[in-house]
Amino acid sequence: MRLRFIFGEVWNGLRRNATMALSVVLVTFVSLTFVGAAALIQVQLGQLQDDWYGKVEVSIFLCPENARTEACAVGPVTPAQEDAIRGVLETGAVGDLVQTVYYESREEAYKKFIAQDTDGVYSSLTADQMQPIFRVKLADPQQFQVISDATQGLPGVETVQDQREIFADLFRFMDAATLVTAGLALVMLIAAVLLITTTVRLSALSRRKETNIMRMVGSSRSLIQLPFMLEGAVAATAGAVLAILSLWFGVQYLVEDWLKSSVSWVQYVGGEDVLAIAPWLLVIAVGLAIVASIITLGKYTRA
Repeated sequence: MRLRFIFGEVWNGLRRNATMALSVVLVTFVSLTFVGAAALIQVQLGQLQDDWYGKVEVSIFLCPENARTEACAVGPVTPAQEDAIRGVLETGAVGDLVQTVYYESREEAYKKFIAQDTDGVYSSLTADQMQPIFRVKLADPQQFQVISDATQGLPGVETVQDQREIFADLFRFMDAATLVTAGLALVMLIAAVLLITTTVRLSALSRRKETNIMRMVGSSRSLIQLPFMLEGAVAATAGAVLAILSLWFGVQYLVEDWLKSSVSWVQYVGGEDVLAIAPWLLVIAVGLAIVASIITLGKYTRA
């Protein structure tokens, strides 16, 4: 009987304030979509870092013929210098940090360079003008600086390059996108709280006479407040469900069906990632509704 009464009051309240309840649904939907998008961007960023940082190499460029840099002032790298550099990488102080060492000769570097020069701009180059390279894969990509410090000043080494620098701008852009999305989500969440507060206040004012009668017949404060709290929670939960569905469809059709078919070598977020954050979106929605309702109802339904 009591549950039937509570659910009946919730339905009546939502029906009487249908426009405000719909506004709560829409604002919650938009705000939690931003929250979910920010979370998915962070998941995507973590996947890219784990995948790409695990594949990148440290490239040690050796001195070529006719080098004009200060590091190569004494001439091109010699076989003895190459052996010394390899020894530092494989058996030296940094040997434990190195997973594999691959030596790319001038001829191999030339073939790779010419294969990429589809326009023939550098067709006049010869293999002797190229520079040999040590491609080093690290056990821990974060230890680049240690490898750089150990090899940068060695005779025959022109420069040491960390391929992670190629992705640095991309990761910085994605971090900025996450911050912007999170900022918009915060603004929309504040708007949702204010709207829920207004909706609950209007509902409480419209039923002031009913709540007074309930207090007079001995109804507890929690029984009086519960229908109002559930109204906000139902509307916010509906918005959260819409946000989850929109994120799932977005990931399914924009990412997995379209983007994945265009750029297949990237590991993207999927529907399972949306399902992983879905419970948190529901908790946020219900939590916002309960907090906003408690703050409002403390004034309008107190004994």
